[in-house]
Amino acid sequence: METGTIPHPSPSSSNAKPDAAQGDSLTVRVSRGKGSENRYEEFQVPRLENQTVLDIVTWIQRNADPALSYRFACRVGVCGSCAMTVNGRPRWTCRTHVSKVIGKERSLTIEPLRNLPRIKDLAADMSEFFEKWQQAGGRFAGKTDRTAPLSRIDPESANRKAVDAGIECINCAVCYSACDVVSWDADYLGPAALNRAWTLVNDDRHAEKRETMDKVSAAGGCHSCHSHGSCVEHCPVGVNPTAGIAGLKRRSVLQIFRLGGDN
Repeated sequence: METGTIPHPSPSSSNAKPDAAQGDSLTVRVSRGKGSENRYEEFQVPRLENQTVLDIVTWIQRNADPALSYRFACRVGVCGSCAMTVNGRPRWTCRTHVSKVIGKERSLTIEPLRNLPRIKDLAADMSEFFEKWQQAGGRFAGKTDRTAPLSRIDPESANRKAVDAGIECINCAVCYSACDVVSWDADYLGPAALNRAWTLVNDDRHAEKRETMDKVSAAGGCHSCHSHGSCVEHCPVGVNPTAGIAGLKRRSVLQIFRLGGDN
């Protein structure tokens, strides 16, 4: 994983041509600082054809301010490490084209992800996010050892379909940044962690379903979700954490009445 303290190439814009139809330059406001410090700096960035927000950030770091810090990795739209807040909305910047988000004001404001501590500039500290993922019982525990034959799972079973619906989460923290409950409740585990727990309690191979349910049913767990749906609206890969959290709520109630458990 890279941070933008050293210039890096920008493959998607290296051969791009100026987009004169949309203006020769773009005003970009970038949030700067360390920790709780915050200030905004403006940059005039050339507009290029098919330009992404990550291209913009990379151009600033390479051409205007080499000290700008940010995070990205492979640049092919699958890792999510480049997530930032763009014009108030958390997004993957490598897949966000400038033409789609500049609006009538023809400007960009780029900030780090909300609800996470800032390391420096646009790089957020993900430690809290991953710690909550673990607090929710997000680690798979198998029922067999490596010498046992592979478990056979029916892909058409209800449990497996529930797993499939949530398994594509890649922990980019966009949903965590978008979640209002996270903003006002520091103990809330967050949509990504609870979505992971939902996939595990539906996995027939997981040996600690009851333990996982106990963790997500405690304070700060699934019952803290207000079902605003911001996680669904903002998820870049189309996962629906709200549905998984609703499933955890139902399962926790059934478990209380000994009607659910480890089926």
